[in-house]
Amino acid sequence: MSKIVSVNNLDKSYGEKQVVNEISFDIEKGEVLCLLGPNGAGKSTTINILCGILGFDAGEMKYNGTSIKYCLNDFKRHLGVVPQDLAIYEELSAEQNVRFFASLYGIKGRELEAKVTNSLEFVGLGDRRKDKAKTFSGGMKRRLNIACAIAHEPELLIMDEPTVGIDPQSRNHILNSIQKLSQQGMTILYTTHYMEEVEEISTRILIMDSGTIIAEGTKDSLKEDIFDERQFILEIEKDENLVLDEFYKIEGIKKVEKKEQQLTITTLKNIENLDKIIAVVITSKTKIINLFCRTASLENVFLRLTGKSLRD
Repeated sequence: MSKIVSVNNLDKSYGEKQVVNEISFDIEKGEVLCLLGPNGAGKSTTINILCGILGFDAGEMKYNGTSIKYCLNDFKRHLGVVPQDLAIYEELSAEQNVRFFASLYGIKGRELEAKVTNSLEFVGLGDRRKDKAKTFSGGMKRRLNIACAIAHEPELLIMDEPTVGIDPQSRNHILNSIQKLSQQGMTILYTTHYMEEVEEISTRILIMDSGTIIAEGTKDSLKEDIFDERQFILEIEKDENLVLDEFYKIEGIKKVEKKEQQLTITTLKNIENLDKIIAVVITSKTKIINLFCRTASLENVFLRLTGKSLRD
């Protein structure tokens, strides 16, 4: 994969407070890169720098291999931004909003009208193109915001919490749209406070805290790197003869808990011992009703790394 944006040792301070501290990362062509972090981690400052609306104190940022200071205008022409706060004109219709923002990139005439139509159809607002934005629901306004950001077909789309406070239908539509844009070759940098969205759309993840990047990787690699355990959950029918200490004789078992008719066994995940666990249960003449495996979630990874939940 080729790098669209490269960030190297980027620093940014406000007075004596350093909010971005020597961060380095790449944004690869065609990926959906999710930038996560608790409040105050430095995400917003990083996003503002990447959007070209905020300078930085030290370090380097490159666009397609060229220092941003030599190609800032070209970078902005190929950039789309969906801000956290809505950036639409309430008194204008949907098509007037999209037409205005697309025209800022020098698009005119038939090409402009085609792009307005395509972007509105893409976000599911084609049948409401003549209606004023003020008549739209919160979710529809968010989708219109996206239409305005993609009409000029940017190479890189930055989306800053685009699903805050919207209905489930609009949220699902936006997530599906992101996946379609990625399949079409658009590169997306995405921030959110909803970990389930990251599970659904991310191809790679950056986690920030206190102005630094503390972890990066795919959702699977982060789970693999941070946690070396898994849990087997067994729902059992009767257990008069079940002795929990027998499980500790099995290699890899770290913890055994029983609550009513549910048995939770924590084990090292690189040791295959499920057959031995089941054998202990069967030997005790205990019937297994259901069994499933629980592995680490991204929420678990985030809490382990930052000590905070994503919504803190």
